[in-house]
Parts: sequence; C-alpha cells; structure tokens
Amino acid sequence: MNGNFVESGVKMTELVAFFRTIGEALLSFNFTSDLLDVIFVTFIIYEAIKFIRGSRSLHLIKGLAFLGLLYLLVKLTGMEASEFLLSSLFQNALLILVVLFSPEIRNILERFGRRSITDFSFFSFKNDSAYQEAVTDLVNDFCKAAGEMSETKTGALVVFEREAPLNEVIKSGTVLDARSSTELFNGIFFKNSALHDGAVVVKDAKIYAAGCILPLTQNNAISSDLGTRHRAAIGMSEQSDAVVVIVSEETGYISVAINGKLQRDIKTSNLREILLSNLISDNDKKEKSRKKIRGGNSEK
Repeated sequence: MNGNFVESGVKMTELVAFFRTIGEALLSFNFTSDLLDVIFVTFIIYEAIKFIRGSRSLHLIKGLAFLGLLYLLVKLTGMEASEFLLSSLFQNALLILVVLFSPEIRNILERFGRRSITDFSFFSFKNDSAYQEAVTDLVNDFCKAAGEMSETKTGALVVFEREAPLNEVIKSGTVLDARSSTELFNGIFFKNSALHDGAVVVKDAKIYAAGCILPLTQNNAISSDLGTRHRAAIGMSEQSDAVVVIVSEETGYISVAINGKLQRDIKTSNLREILLSNLISDNDKKEKSRKKIRGGNSEK
C-alpha cells in the first residue's frame, strides 16, 4: 500500500515538473522577437524553395544529398580512405556551396535589390479582384490576337505560368516584362520578327519573356503530323503545370496543352474560357476546364 502511495507521489512530482517546464518555456518566450524570428526564417525557407523549384539548383541539391547518403554508408561500413575523402569535402561544405550556387545567390540578391517592401509576400496584400481583372484583360488581348493569327496562319506559341515557376525557360529568352496588348502579341509572332520562332512566357498578368526555348516531349505515341511547336507545347505541359497555347502555321488551328494532353482546333471563345478557368483561382472553374480538356480530342 505504501509502495502505491510512493509511486503515485513520484508520478505527481513528475507531472508537476513537466508543467513547470512548459510554464517556464512560455514565460521565457518573447512573443515579439521570437515571433518575428520564426516569420523571418519561414520567409527565407519559402523564398528558397520557390527559387529552387524553378532552377537547376534542385539537381545540385539532389547531388549533394546523394553525397551525404554515400558518406553515411562509407562511415557505417568503416571504409577509412573514402571516409577521409568525403569528410574533407564536407568540412569545406560552406565554401563549396557558395562556389556552386554563386550564380543563384547573385540572382537572388539582384531580385531582392529590385523589389520594394510591398513586393514581398508577407508584406503585400494583393487585391484579388484587381489581379483577376488584369488576367482577364490579358486573356482578352491574347484571344483576339490568337484569332487574328489563326486567320492569317501565323505560328505562335505562348506559355501561361501558373504555380510552378518557369525561371529556366525565361532565362533562355528575352525578358520584356511588358503590359499585354493584342498588337504586342501580333508583333512578337510576326514572321519577320526576331522573336517569332520562340515561345512567349506570360507571368503575373504580363508578357514576361519572348523567344524562349521549350523542352520537346519524349512521348513517341503522339501523332506524327504534329510539328515542333506542338511537341514543345506538350513537353512544357508535361514538365510543369503551365497552360500552353499553339497557333499552327500550317492549318491556323488553335490548340491547348495541359498536363501533357493536347486539345486541337478550338475556337477563341472556348480558348478564353479555358484560360480564365486555369489562370484565375477558382476551383470550380478549374475543374470544369480540366474536364473540358479531358473530354476533347486529346493526344498524349
């Protein structure tokens, strides 16, 4: 009986100590500085992940992760010479990272230098209605241009960025960062234009870059009558969540590629609906557009 009382007393003491520890931790937490610290670290991690997703840095990080696993395996198996070599490498990891990621670090610093405080996610309060209006105006401009290019059989290839950044694609072309207009779309894809052979990237409701190079699809099952523009559009839609629009130079048909699937010969009214459904954050509209793409004449 006495043993039970002693055991209960010990448990009670441990419980009191546990709550005392929590209370001391709460009392020592500085809500101003610590909260700002957490927000700052979260912001840095968020910006880093967003940048890495859109660049070749992801492949470098995968390579470094592989070296880390290799070092762990070497250490566990007692391979002394290999362990010495890899440990020397990791001892200078900071310097190696700076050398490997120097272009990315410079790019990040330049981007931060060009931005004002209202551009940052944590400090900006984007007017959703204003953004949707800007996207709608851009889509209207493009659909009008696409209709005109379809009539004149002017080839065109336009990539509409969504969630996945297209930094590497943008780097392959010429940055314009221009406000959209029907005339600008037509001017870029005019046959004598220096940029008409590449793709246009639309980002943040602007014509962001032109003359960009897209990856070609590796899918051998697609129709043999599809040209380079269509293969590039499918390849881009396979590797990202972008919406890619093509105007055929041979037939004048307008096509849309989403998620590796191609819908061909669509009208400008349907093109407008598809673009608005996928570019404006409305889950019901997005689902409707996806069903439209799946239900059309699609080819992988």
